[in-house]
Amino acid sequence: MQNNASGILSKSSNVTVIGSGFAGMAASAILALHGQQVTVLEKNMETGGRARTFSEGGFTFDMGPSWYWMPDVYDSFYDLFGKTTADFYELKQLDPGFAVIFGENEVMDIPADFDGICTLFEAIESGSAQRLRKFIAEGEFKYLVGMQDMVYKPGHSATEFFSFKLFRDALRLQLFTSFSKHVRRYFKDPRLLALIEFPVLFLGAMPKDTPALYSLMNFSGLKQGTFYPMGGFGKVATAFRTIAENAGVNFVTSQNVDKLEIEAGHITRVYSAGRATRVDAVVGSADYQHIESSLLEPAYRSYPDSYWQSRTFAPSCLIFYLGINKKIAALQHHNLFFDEDFEQHAIEIYKTKKWPAKPLFYVCCPSKTDPSVAPEGSENLFILMPIAIDLDDPEEIREKYYNTLIDRLERFTKASIRDHVVYKKSYSVSDFIVDYNAYKGNAYGLANTLMQTAIFKPKLKSKKVGNLFYAGQLTVPGPGVPPSIISGRIAANEVLKFLKDKS
Repeated sequence: MQNNASGILSKSSNVTVIGSGFAGMAASAILALHGQQVTVLEKNMETGGRARTFSEGGFTFDMGPSWYWMPDVYDSFYDLFGKTTADFYELKQLDPGFAVIFGENEVMDIPADFDGICTLFEAIESGSAQRLRKFIAEGEFKYLVGMQDMVYKPGHSATEFFSFKLFRDALRLQLFTSFSKHVRRYFKDPRLLALIEFPVLFLGAMPKDTPALYSLMNFSGLKQGTFYPMGGFGKVATAFRTIAENAGVNFVTSQNVDKLEIEAGHITRVYSAGRATRVDAVVGSADYQHIESSLLEPAYRSYPDSYWQSRTFAPSCLIFYLGINKKIAALQHHNLFFDEDFEQHAIEIYKTKKWPAKPLFYVCCPSKTDPSVAPEGSENLFILMPIAIDLDDPEEIREKYYNTLIDRLERFTKASIRDHVVYKKSYSVSDFIVDYNAYKGNAYGLANTLMQTAIFKPKLKSKKVGNLFYAGQLTVPGPGVPPSIISGRIAANEVLKFLKDKS
């Protein structure tokens, strides 16, 4: 028997994974690769979690993720199985990577070439090109240290981070400096500030509440580049399922988990669709709070409801999937509408927690890059507006914001769009709850505040149940597709360690 997670156990164990998002699929594939009998139970008809897709009228829509950053995380996972990204899909770098719209006649197209980005910054604010190079170099250092020394740690305790190298690098990681304060040491122009801070708003928290550590995201977005998997993000989810199935994982869809039976502090059976399955370990990659509150008796929950009430969550969102029977020349593949006040919208998401008065929003038009996702001569639009969690989202409110966003989109593009919509579907808070059991309809998990980073996140290993492990955006390392992949890898390795100790 091997003494580490890189080997195959001499005795096969039965492991159930709840949920088939990226974290669950990554965990299941690694466990099967190491000789375990793995079953993934998915409540929906399709696998992929938030990266599900659907097709209507010749349009293929990615339901969730659309930004492909941190390509090395995907490459590293595929390499575990002797594969490369190119084995599954064509990865195309976007140029421009994205556009930021500050007004009807004020647009920043962010080039793929970093020197071009520096030139763009310099044209807006004198001296900012040199400052951007320094800012991104710091972000690259954080990225490399984070990816090599921090992000793959399970976060059980602070002792994991007790190394000379991490102590030496601690100040440069800027865990105790706010992202907002850090950015303002480099840039003054509000357009540049919005460009640098947008990943935090969409995936994190108020910039002033987020550690400057997360400038590593700017390195990935501006220096590594923005990519697109041809065929859509659903191709990535398909790749993960293919890898898992080739390793021996069994996927069972439309299978809602009803109960986890516990004996002597360990799960012995998983009940789903009226059937009981004996297990040696469970990975919960569905919503952490849902598993605790709905599948475990209070005595076996690691966190009371008051804990979840006290957490800062990343946004939920209101999404519109639109099929348009004409081309829209003014749009790029990714378009960020920052034509209203950034801070006010952030306050409405994180502080006052109400529907925004003048929202920022994002438009993805993948048909600009990929003709397969829309009929010829048509556009596929994904419109997303970040909002607070736990909001009521009746049809009349959705329709009100639909009209607001379309009005602004038509003003910017100087084109008729509303009259050319041939398919329309909305998705928001209540849908996240129904489809993913998402706590208060969260879309992205916990915000990356200091007290919700690394060891301060909900523990990957249950505090009360010896063979229950968690993966996904509510535990380490955090929200987003690459962190979820990493989370699945960490969880799988922790399960393998547990099974070896048990045997």
